[in-house]
Amino acid sequence: MVISLMGFAGACYKLTWLLWLYLFTMFFVVAALLGFIVFAFAVTDRGHGQVVVSRSFLEYQLSDYSGWLKERVSDPQYWSKISSCLRDARVCKGMARYVRDPATGMIMSESADMFYRRQLSPIESGCCKPPTSCGYVYMNETYWNQNNGIMFGDPDCTRWNNDQQELCYQCDSCKAGVLASIRHSWRKVSVINIVVLIILVIVYVVGCAAFRNNRRIDNSEPYGESRMTKARPSRYQF
Repeated sequence: MVISLMGFAGACYKLTWLLWLYLFTMFFVVAALLGFIVFAFAVTDRGHGQVVVSRSFLEYQLSDYSGWLKERVSDPQYWSKISSCLRDARVCKGMARYVRDPATGMIMSESADMFYRRQLSPIESGCCKPPTSCGYVYMNETYWNQNNGIMFGDPDCTRWNNDQQELCYQCDSCKAGVLASIRHSWRKVSVINIVVLIILVIVYVVGCAAFRNNRRIDNSEPYGESRMTKARPSRYQF
């Protein structure tokens, strides 16, 4: 707002020095926004959910991501804060859905088949349930029983805990789910920033035109002296 007021005042009151300061500041604003857009696309270029057979939701693996954003989220110092926020927000508690049993009329949790047909968010898929490859048996959305013949090929299988304060908040799949959510959000913000950048460039070009106009007026001849008068003498002049 301050920068815009500088440009408005400089254009209206023909203050060339203020317009110069406005253009100088706007140049760095445009450059910074452009740099952030390039950075956002660079750190979110990799990573996507994996399709699982007979599941409508996607699953996420930390190995699919790389670069600065992965290192930032995986850092124990930052992840402790992120996982604490996930617990406080109770993101997994909101997954619960109940249905009425037509035979008994009792309210009960949805069946496994109904759960497998749900579209889960990346955080719900990565943090609130164990990976499908672990072979846990569904009891409800956040409570799973271990199968006797389970194969622990994924380290996240041993990290899963039915404790509602633990769940899979320390799993790599949870970190991958957070990365997928951040990636989606940053891509949407980047699209908005591109639109803002185009508007700022247009405004910057208009500011350059106003600056050139002020410079032309400042360098023109004093008021009352006309070039036409110099170039063409009056017919009544003796």
